Amino acid sequence: MKKLAIVKIMQFLVYILPAALFLSYFPVISLGVGETMNFELSVPLLWLIVFDVVAVIGVFRLKKTRMIAGKWYYYLFPFFVTLSVFWSSNVVRGVLTLGVMWAVIVAVVAFVIFRKEILDGEFKRKFWKWFFGAALVACVWCFAQCILDLAGVTREYSLMCLGCTYRSFGFPHPNGFAIEPQFMGNLLLAPTIICVWLLVNKTKLFSSVSRGALRAPVALRLYSSKSLVLLTFIFTATLFLTFSRGAIYAFGVGLIFMSCYLITKANKRMVVAKRVGMAWFVVVFSFLFTLNLQGVMAEISSTDEGYVDGISRVVSQLSLGAINIKINESDEVVENSVENFSEEAVFDGYVPESTDVRLKLTSVALELWRSDVRVMLFGVGIGGAGQALYEAGLIDSPKEIVQNEYTSLLLEVGAVGIMLVIITLVGVLRWMWRLSGFSMVIPLVVAYGVSLCFFSGLPNALHIYLLPIVLCLVCGKDKKALA
Repeated sequence: MKKLAIVKIMQFLVYILPAALFLSYFPVISLGVGETMNFELSVPLLWLIVFDVVAVIGVFRLKKTRMIAGKWYYYLFPFFVTLSVFWSSNVVRGVLTLGVMWAVIVAVVAFVIFRKEILDGEFKRKFWKWFFGAALVACVWCFAQCILDLAGVTREYSLMCLGCTYRSFGFPHPNGFAIEPQFMGNLLLAPTIICVWLLVNKTKLFSSVSRGALRAPVALRLYSSKSLVLLTFIFTATLFLTFSRGAIYAFGVGLIFMSCYLITKANKRMVVAKRVGMAWFVVVFSFLFTLNLQGVMAEISSTDEGYVDGISRVVSQLSLGAINIKINESDEVVENSVENFSEEAVFDGYVPESTDVRLKLTSVALELWRSDVRVMLFGVGIGGAGQALYEAGLIDSPKEIVQNEYTSLLLEVGAVGIMLVIITLVGVLRWMWRLSGFSMVIPLVVAYGVSLCFFSGLPNALHIYLLPIVLCLVCGKDKKALA
């Protein structure tokens, strides 16, 4: 394989990465079902395999072997996790998880060592078209899913998950091409946060910002203010439409962090505050648009729910039941509608089980972690959380996972593993901090960090580990950090 061909293939693969990530579950190749897990191959996993193969070939063809090592502390956690498979409660799951983890590491290292060959000016312009284009297509499909569901199209064709249809709350909440709405919402965090960041930073209004670190990259200045407002509205509205509390809460925290960060870093803080306020206006308007749309969908769905019912259930679910809009039933015209409707929505507001299950799984995971000194120090081994909890009689099926990445990681690798992952993350973040593109990516990193409190695992969350480094490299120039 010629050197130029390797670079072109890698560039193409990075171009299509955003699109591949959105296809996180549809289509999927089923390889069978085991007692503790399902064996499946998704488009992002296939992308990861192909990219790693091309990258390994490129390392030897372009003589990049000396650049692989990096700082020694980057690999402390991965090597410890690799050792933990020997005491894993679920060796098969542990080995497969280990394979995905190392594949992600290989890809991240490849992004860094091939940055000069891949990241030319033309590449950056095309990448943003793919990045925003893929997100836009995914958003259109989410709205189309809602229309198809309301029209009575079966889940086989709409690709709706079982709990996503209008029968749950009276209105549909789309999952896109992901397995659940929470992953679709999580996938939208990157384009949404980047667009909000650009709304504040794309103009020369911020020439007074210290070191110019908060200026938008040249390739992104090509987007007009109107197009950025439109993209921000579409991405934000779709994120709210997924009705995923984890993604919405993470977006909120990321947005608050971004606002504080940009205002404190700027010299002309009042000017920056006005731009931040404009961005918040777009976000709030998007939320109100989606809220009313969910009310309208509840009104026209084949249930006996109305416009106010839809809105009240959104507010109740997002507020964890703290805010409940009371409906005066005497004002509802139901006499003529009861005969026409044969369905009732399953949930009439906040669903405590959606929170209680996560809290219970976190609680039993911590209980098992505290039960033994060896487990406290070294964990039950990579991939072994579900099996260990099942054997301890704390859950009903070994297929269940701890829906909190931090708790799951603590149970699987123990206190020693957590200490090593902190050392590794601090090293990586220090390296990323020196890149001029990190100011754009840091709010996304914060949002991803919050979102990991709501699920665990690698296959459906590859974007969390791949996108920050890609965006950081694409967004800015190398400032002696990568020498």
